[in-house]
Amino acid sequence: MAETARQIADDLRARISSGELTPGDRVPGEPALVREYGVAKETARRALTLLVDEGLAVRRRGSGTYVREFRPIPRVANKRLAEDGWGAGKSIWDADLGDRQYTVTDLQVYESEPPRQVAKLLELDESELVVVRSRRYVVEGEPVQRATSYLPARDVRESPITQENPGEGGIYGRLADLGLKPVRFTEELRARMPSQEESSLLALSAGTPVVEICRVAFTANGRPIEVNQMLLDAGVYVMRYHLES
Repeated sequence: MAETARQIADDLRARISSGELTPGDRVPGEPALVREYGVAKETARRALTLLVDEGLAVRRRGSGTYVREFRPIPRVANKRLAEDGWGAGKSIWDADLGDRQYTVTDLQVYESEPPRQVAKLLELDESELVVVRSRRYVVEGEPVQRATSYLPARDVRESPITQENPGEGGIYGRLADLGLKPVRFTEELRARMPSQEESSLLALSAGTPVVEICRVAFTANGRPIEVNQMLLDAGVYVMRYHLES
């Protein structure tokens, strides 16, 4: 019985997980899969596309499909937002990456009218402005995330938050300096297909989805102080949560 593309992809994924196929190895190509599984060339192509879409493999034009060498990033929401990280002057990215290196590119800091949804989340009046911090994160040469933070301009206009480098502990550290320490966060996640512009921004392979996250930070008295809208390459992230009953 002919195997489906999903079954073939499952087999190839198992070979990757077991170490039979290691990072950088060439995945069996369409002709090899056609012979091994007795399927049509289109079915073999779909199986390889599934691996690429999942972020497990990459295509190299004129060469074939290879096991991706980039290690997934575990995004542990509970840990990365803990005060003992940013409160001690660390970047919240340290919780995700450990000793892996990252760079910030395309950084822009400016004042603007907020998008309608952002104004609603920050409970702002119509005429109020926000300070916008937009940036892209690149890990080991690969763009993995775009993040845009919005903060009420009336609260942060004269602070280091308006500078490219806000200092140790990032903007949460500076909010704490202003008496606006974030103590509670909410995050909403959804997966979707990217626009052409977003695919270009994150250098996504065709068919790769993104994860959209909207985080709101609250002060001790329940006031929303920051909205952060993030766009992640779904192929490089593992979402991890530590929960207690």
